[in-house]
Amino acid sequence: MASATPEVEAGSHLRRVLGLPSLVLFGLVYMVPLTVFTTYGIVTETTGGRVPLAYLVTLVAMVFTARSYARMSAAFPVAGSAYTYAQKSFGAPVGFLAGWSLLLDYLFLPMINYLVIGIYLQEALPAIPAWVFVVVAIAVVTVLNIVGIVSVARANFVIIAAQAIFILVFIALSIATLSGSGSVDLLAPFSGDGAAPGATPVFAGAAILCLSFLGFDAVSTLSEEANNPKKAVPQAIMIATLASGLIFIALSYLAQLVYPSNVFANVDSGALDVMTTAGGQFLVVFFTAAYVAGASGSAITSQASVARILYAMGRDGILPRPVFGQISRRFLTPVNAILVVSVVSLLAIVIDLATLASVISFGALVAFSAVNLSVIKHYYTDMRERSGAAVINNLVLPFIGFALTVWLWTSLSGLALIIGLCWLAIGFVWLLGVTRGFQRPTPVLEIKE
Repeated sequence: MASATPEVEAGSHLRRVLGLPSLVLFGLVYMVPLTVFTTYGIVTETTGGRVPLAYLVTLVAMVFTARSYARMSAAFPVAGSAYTYAQKSFGAPVGFLAGWSLLLDYLFLPMINYLVIGIYLQEALPAIPAWVFVVVAIAVVTVLNIVGIVSVARANFVIIAAQAIFILVFIALSIATLSGSGSVDLLAPFSGDGAAPGATPVFAGAAILCLSFLGFDAVSTLSEEANNPKKAVPQAIMIATLASGLIFIALSYLAQLVYPSNVFANVDSGALDVMTTAGGQFLVVFFTAAYVAGASGSAITSQASVARILYAMGRDGILPRPVFGQISRRFLTPVNAILVVSVVSLLAIVIDLATLASVISFGALVAFSAVNLSVIKHYYTDMRERSGAAVINNLVLPFIGFALTVWLWTSLSGLALIIGLCWLAIGFVWLLGVTRGFQRPTPVLEIKE
């Protein structure tokens, strides 16, 4: 039985210290309001200059999925996210495979933050190799996560404030630039420049942009650390999803009005061309500082989340319990899991941005599909809530969310699909080994609130 006090009961549960504002900020910082610029150059090329339209498509799909996460987090307010929801709804083996898919994007999301930190800091300080910035960032973030979730929540306030100030300055300078540039085609960010015509490029861009919305998913992993998880976590999920989606659309729309081109000095850091056009060197420096701060905040929160996914799976015995299922008695955090994530994140030194972004989206979309189906299984099938509006809430809406996530999933690049399917195959083989070919039950630790 999990305790509602800040103490750890029998060393197996996390402290309840987070309220609604902290949970919303966790989601917003995890997604990073400025994450719109992470794959800005890549998605601009993919969609033919229609990034806002691609974001709009993604937001529609994510609202349905966020709603499913909100409903499942109310039903099962414990750590584990898609892993727990699929496990409780479909059984331990399916839960493991959902969690394994979720691990793909959670393990790689800290990595993409370290990668972009290296990219942008090297642009600012070209004499220093990008890998140096990557290693230093990993070390700092690891220490902050080991110290505890309260320090993470406090850091979020500073990071959000810095990004909010930058956004206001960017909007002001962009409007000033546009007002002095003569006629402006206000529909161009939605109609494109003709370089990639048709709807298929937009869908492909929307699939990549799914990684921008992983924050609502991350909020659900903190259910065991929320003061009122059945109410606060669902609210935080929906607020963070809608707020971030509107920010992404607005910023990408303004950016494409300011810099209506597919040609970048470096496609990975294409946002710098936008900043140079909007505000010159001053805005470039300001953006770099705010963006690196935001990426650092996202690295902190994403590493915290994946460590708790690993902890939940280790606690259940599906991953080695001595390594992943332990909480430090001194810090009351899953230190071993945090260190494992840090080691994996060192791959940021060698992987490229486009591949990493697509692979993260693959893992996210598979997990999102599982959660949408979990709503149907839990509420419609198991709980038999089928009267009146319950049919819409428990069957129609989650099925729409499932269909949209599958549609985006099939729009990813061939390489991302190959890597993702190989990851799923590895997970299935691991499950076969643990269960001796399903001759033994999948290890599960029942958690009751």
